[in-house]
Amino acid sequence: MTSAVVTAEIYGERRSLRLAEWQLALPLALAFAALFLAPLLLLVATSFFNDDKITEPGFASWAKFFGDPFNYKVIADTLLLGLKTVCATVIVGYPLALVYMDLSPRLQKVLLFIIIMPMLLSVVVRTFAWIVVLGREGVVNQALLGLGVISEPLRLLQTELGLVISLTQIEMPLMLLPLISVMSRLDPNLRDASAALGASRWRTLFTVIVPLSAPGLVAGCLLVFASSTTAFISQTVIGGVRLIYLPLVIWQQSLVVYHWPLAAVASLSLVVSVLTVIAALSYLGRRSSRHLQG
Repeated sequence: MTSAVVTAEIYGERRSLRLAEWQLALPLALAFAALFLAPLLLLVATSFFNDDKITEPGFASWAKFFGDPFNYKVIADTLLLGLKTVCATVIVGYPLALVYMDLSPRLQKVLLFIIIMPMLLSVVVRTFAWIVVLGREGVVNQALLGLGVISEPLRLLQTELGLVISLTQIEMPLMLLPLISVMSRLDPNLRDASAALGASRWRTLFTVIVPLSAPGLVAGCLLVFASSTTAFISQTVIGGVRLIYLPLVIWQQSLVVYHWPLAAVASLSLVVSVLTVIAALSYLGRRSSRHLQG
């Protein structure tokens, strides 16, 4: 009888504790429902109207959007822009993370401040700064002309190359912060042990450092991809009207044409396509991490 009473008391305490945890999470759940789920459901409902007055229900907006081959190209270009930005940030960011590991604690703080400092500025300011850098009279063209590499200024604005370059710098903190967070927790003796066993620096990098830092690398790739594909300001200011991506289509349909159902379809297409690629990148990251580790 005593053991049954004790068991019942323990079960009651656990149930009360679980209920208290749910009560603590309730405000966050309500805020999430109000700020994300409700607008998303409203967006879904708006997409199932045929006219811009939102008076005639139907599937005409979906048929019109996906019946135009141009929109498929816009979706592909948007996703490809995100993948190119991810590749560029990995190529530049991973060596910087390795340099961070070899620095003294004081220099690590300096490098971390340099990484975080651009995030204190508005993305609008950083984007317009790249206009000065990439313009025909900008720093890049003047440096290349001074070195004799080119004979006339390059056209970098309103090109995908210029957009990828600017997005690489703008999104770099999103790659470096999770990567450094994971790599800073690695045991520094692992590289010494690998070298003592006869492994070269490159083999140590690809068989020890990369597998252990894979969670931070995958997290950085996901953040950079999600942010770069939806970077309306950078895409519009640097890319101009010559480069058309889904955020620009959404803006045109909602605030220029005022066709909200079509804008809702484009928005949902952006959400679904980006989430699909994010899920694929996450799956590939987990699979490659397991392969490298075993």
